[in-house]
Amino acid sequence: MSLPHAILTALLEKPSSGLELTRRFDRSIGYFWPSTHQQIYRELGKLEQAGRIRALPPAQPARGQKKEYEVLPAGREELAAWVALPEDPRPVRDPLLLRMRAAAVVGAPGLGAELRRHLGLHQRQLAEYLEIEERDFTPARTADEDRLRHLVLRGGIDLESFWIGWLTRAIDELGEPDRSPDPAAQTAGDPAAQTP
Repeated sequence: MSLPHAILTALLEKPSSGLELTRRFDRSIGYFWPSTHQQIYRELGKLEQAGRIRALPPAQPARGQKKEYEVLPAGREELAAWVALPEDPRPVRDPLLLRMRAAAVVGAPGLGAELRRHLGLHQRQLAEYLEIEERDFTPARTADEDRLRHLVLRGGIDLESFWIGWLTRAIDELGEPDRSPDPAAQTAGDPAAQTP
């Protein structure tokens, strides 16, 4: 996948200004194809120059008004051609897995804490995806585009569930106790925190 195709997809769903587009990325496509605001603005310029999108004429002329973009037929054709291309799955490229492999060679005291931190991040992401599913995908929504969007979300839910299961198993197998500071013990040993 490439950023231009992600932008074309988002603009076909709804014409947007660059700012609106970056906000929409942060709340949807960015979950599986993250991009910076600068990258998005740079690609908008390239797509406009290539004749795949255009800035809509403003409703009323005003200085400093945000440009709103829409996809032109050439952009739609480009996206449709890209959707039809075969593409092999990409290998997983996760730094945590590489760090664990390196830890097998050099050792890694405290690796359990990092695994627990990752577990917490995946648990929060899963909770967010489940909230989106409950809010946006009721059984009454059966349009094709809704089914496809829901399948993408389900992919994210399943992936987060996988990581939670794998990390839980890894933490259990390492058997490393949780060495994070206990707030109650810290308060008990802190004379300033004790009441007279």
